[in-house]
Amino acid sequence: MFQNFRLSMAWLHTWFGLVLGFVLMVVFFFGALSVFDREIDRWAIPSSRFAPQPMPSFDQMLKPNLESMQPSADRRERMRDQVYGPLPDRFDVPKRWGFYSTHRDPVLGLFVGYEVPNAKKPDTTIWARRTIDPRTGAGLPDDHLKIGSSFFYPLHYSLTWYWKGVGYWIVGLAALAMLAALVSGVVMHRKLFRELFTFRPRKNTQRGLLDLHNLTGVVALPFHFFFAFTGLVIFAGIYFPVTHTQLEPLHEFSEQREADETGLPHERAGIAAPLASVDSMVAEARRRWAGRGMAGEVGFLAVQFPYDANGYVSIYRAGTDRIALTGEGVHFRAATGEVLREDPSPSAVDSVNEFLTGLHLQHFRHWLLRWLYVLGGLAGCACIATGLLFFVEKRKKRHAETGSRGCRVVDAMAVTAVTGMLVATLSILIANRLLPETLPAGWPERGALEQHLFWGAWALAMAHAFRRSRFVAQGRTNPAWREQCQAISVLALAAVLLNWLSTGDHLLKTVGERYWPVAGVDMFLLASAATAALVAARLKRRAKTEAGVSSEKRKSASHA
Repeated sequence: MFQNFRLSMAWLHTWFGLVLGFVLMVVFFFGALSVFDREIDRWAIPSSRFAPQPMPSFDQMLKPNLESMQPSADRRERMRDQVYGPLPDRFDVPKRWGFYSTHRDPVLGLFVGYEVPNAKKPDTTIWARRTIDPRTGAGLPDDHLKIGSSFFYPLHYSLTWYWKGVGYWIVGLAALAMLAALVSGVVMHRKLFRELFTFRPRKNTQRGLLDLHNLTGVVALPFHFFFAFTGLVIFAGIYFPVTHTQLEPLHEFSEQREADETGLPHERAGIAAPLASVDSMVAEARRRWAGRGMAGEVGFLAVQFPYDANGYVSIYRAGTDRIALTGEGVHFRAATGEVLREDPSPSAVDSVNEFLTGLHLQHFRHWLLRWLYVLGGLAGCACIATGLLFFVEKRKKRHAETGSRGCRVVDAMAVTAVTGMLVATLSILIANRLLPETLPAGWPERGALEQHLFWGAWALAMAHAFRRSRFVAQGRTNPAWREQCQAISVLALAAVLLNWLSTGDHLLKTVGERYWPVAGVDMFLLASAATAALVAARLKRRAKTEAGVSSEKRKSASHA
C-alpha cells in the first residue's frame, strides 16, 4: 500500500491526528485548566474566597452536617431508572460518610452514600454532597457550580458524557491514538534535535505551521507520551473491566480475600452501635504519622457503616509533600476508637502505580511544576491546532480547484475546537458572574444553566465557523478565525470587569492582598485578551492581502 515504512507512518499520523485531534484539543486544554481547578472554583464562587483553614472538629461541626444530608433532586432523578418502583422520600441507612480537602481548597467537601432499596443492581449507592465553610460549618449554595473541579476537570477525561460511559471510551480511544501519533511522528521526523531549534514563521504559512507543529511536539514529547499513557492506566478498570465478564467470580474472590487480609469489615453487622469520638481518632492518626517521620494533615476521612457494629473509620494523610498518591491510611473501629489496621508500605507494583497516578493528578505542593504542566498542556493544544491548520493549508487550493468540501469541513471543525472552545469557556465564566444568586422557580439549577450556556455558546461558535467556511472554498483563510479571536478578546476582558463589578475584587485589590487564586485567573484572562487581539489584528492584515490577491486574479481573468 505504501512505498516504505515512513510513508505508512505518515498516513497513520495524519489520519489519527485528524479524526481524533478535536477530542484531544478538549483533553489537553481542559486538562491544563484543571491544574488550577481549585483556583478557578474560588473565582467562580466568591463566598469561598478566604484563606485555607485547619480541619474543624468532626464531632462538633462535620457530624451534624453529615447526619442532615440527603441526595439532591437532580441525583434522585438520575437514579430513577436504576430502581424498581419509587425512591423513598428520605434515606435513613447511610453506607458511608466522609470529607476531603486539599491544601489549595479553603472549603471542605462532604459526602454521604446511602444504600438504595429495590435497586436493579446490588450495592447501588446514591450520593449526597455538600460544600461547607470550615470556619462556621455553614453550607455553600448547592446549586453553585464549581466550574474548575466539577466541570472543567471531568470534561478533560469524560467529556461530561456519562451515558453508558461513552465519554470515557472516546477519551480513551483518543489517548490511544495520541500514543500512536507520537510514535509515528518520531518515525516520520528523523532529525528531532534539529527540529527542536527550527522555526521559520516568515518563510511561508505552511512552513511556519509545520515548524511550530514539530517544535511543540518535540519539546513536550515526554509530557505528551506520559500523560496519554498514565491517563489510560488510571482508567484501566473501565477500558479493561474484570467484573461482569467470565472473570467475575475470580474478581469477587480476590476482593473477599483482600477484605479478609485487611481485617476490615466488608458488610454491615445489622447491630446498632455508637460512634466514638472521631476527633480522638484523628489525633491518634496524626501521632502515628509523626512517629513515622511524615507528619501531616488529614486529606481524606471516611466512616464506613456509621452507627453499625461493623463500622470503621479510615483516615488518610494529605500527601502534598510527595508525588506518589499515597495515603498512609489508619483505620479505627467506629464504636470504640480501637486501631484496626495501619496500611503497610505498598508493594513494588503498587508503588509504581501510585507514582504514575500521583504524577498525573498532581496533588503535590509544587507551583513551578504545576506551571510546567500548564505549559505542557498548552503545547499539546498548539501541536494539535497547527497540525489541523497545516492539513488545511496544504490542501485548500487543490480542494478549491476540484470543488471538494473536505478542507471546508476540517477548517470549520478546527475553528470550533480552538477558538470556539475558548469562546465557550469564557461564556461560562461570564454567565457565572451575570446570573443572579437565586433563579426564579421553575428554572434549572444555577450550575446546570451555566453548563447549558457553555454548550450553547460552543454550538453557536461551530455554526459561525461552518457559515464562514465558504472562504476556504476560494482558497482563502476562514474569517471566523479573526472574528472569534476578536470575540475572545472582548469576552475575556468582560469576564475580568464583571468579576470586579459583582464582587469588588478588582486586580489591584487581589494582587495587593496576595490572593493569587482570583488574581491569577484575572491575569490569565487579561493575557488571553491581549493575545487574541494581536492574533486578530494579524489575521485582519492577512485577509486584506488575500483580498487584494484575489482581486488581481479576477482582473487578470477578465482581461484574458
